[in-house]
Amino acid sequence: MRSRSPFGIQNAVSSRSAIGIGGVMAIVLTALPGYGHTQPSPVGPSILPKAPPNFPPVTVPLTPATQSIVPVDANPGVGDAYILGAGDVVRIDSFDTPELKFEDRYTVLVDGTLNLPWVGTVSVTGLTLPQAAAVLSQRYARFIRKPIITLNAVSPRPLKIAILGQVNRPGSYIIRPIGDESSTANLSTRQGGNDVGSQWPTLTRAIQAAGGVTQMANIRNIEVRRSQRHGQEEVLNVDLWKFLQAAEQQQDLSLRDGDSILIPEAKDLLPQEALEVAKSNFSPELIKVGVVGEVTTPGSLNLPPNTSLNQAILAAGGFKDGRARKRDVELIRLNLNGTVTRTSVAIDFSEGLNDKANPPLRNNDIVVVKPNALARTSDFLSVLLSPLTGALGVFKLLGL
Repeated sequence: MRSRSPFGIQNAVSSRSAIGIGGVMAIVLTALPGYGHTQPSPVGPSILPKAPPNFPPVTVPLTPATQSIVPVDANPGVGDAYILGAGDVVRIDSFDTPELKFEDRYTVLVDGTLNLPWVGTVSVTGLTLPQAAAVLSQRYARFIRKPIITLNAVSPRPLKIAILGQVNRPGSYIIRPIGDESSTANLSTRQGGNDVGSQWPTLTRAIQAAGGVTQMANIRNIEVRRSQRHGQEEVLNVDLWKFLQAAEQQQDLSLRDGDSILIPEAKDLLPQEALEVAKSNFSPELIKVGVVGEVTTPGSLNLPPNTSLNQAILAAGGFKDGRARKRDVELIRLNLNGTVTRTSVAIDFSEGLNDKANPPLRNNDIVVVKPNALARTSDFLSVLLSPLTGALGVFKLLGL
């Protein structure tokens, strides 16, 4: 006799239900087009399933919760940006951080560091002002969320500059900027010259300190050599002729501590160009020229640079009447290499400035105006007859 347990009845019912559902699904799927029918294929009675495409894995970047800090440039100091160094006095400000108190002034120490609250010593030498501010923001990010720190130069350190070549006093110079509150922008844009508002040392100011350019200076191809943070050297080419002619202010380069300036010698210098340079503020104010011989007031004269030979003779009072040999005035030039050049010039006051008939003069030139034939004869007779003249004078005194 079979047992009718509720479990047996339940299993039987479940089996019948599964068969019924399965049959219905089979009918539905068979009715669908293309399902359950074998498609003809040259390979075989059925088509093998295709492998799924091999897509590359996708990586989703995670966004950091903290603010990213812009990295410090690995090659600071290119161009006109001010570079911090020992002796600079700076001011540091932090916004919306009442708990962080900075002193009014901080001085960059000899080792190039700043000693600051909370973070201790921070090296800033060789960095620009924005770069130093970024470094400080990185250090204070450990204590302050999204710090905003600015750095201003209060009193920039004196600049040591070397200037060589065609200047009157080549050598090493220390140029002190005017100490006032200075930000990143105006440190990079200040210009030199003699203007009242000038603040920052520029190329022309350094040339002035070195006594000005010589008359043979090539101001079109001046080189400024600037050392970089990692030992590289940047060479900046400057054309002060463009500064004079086209007022290109960027040619009057803002200098940096340790710059070396080289002013080459000009191979060919046009007279008009020499005059323009002589009128500039980076040319010496006066040169010393000697005018001797048959002029009204012979002696040493202080004249503007590139004064012409004709002008020097006129400054000495002009030729003595009836005595000067105008067709053979001698110009003696003491060259920098120790040699002496003698040039004979026929004077014509109608001539303009030119190298042959009316050359521009240089410092320490000597102009010799010789006596003409009549003056030489007269001088000879004076010397020859001077004893007789003296004897006649004695006879007159004795009443003979």
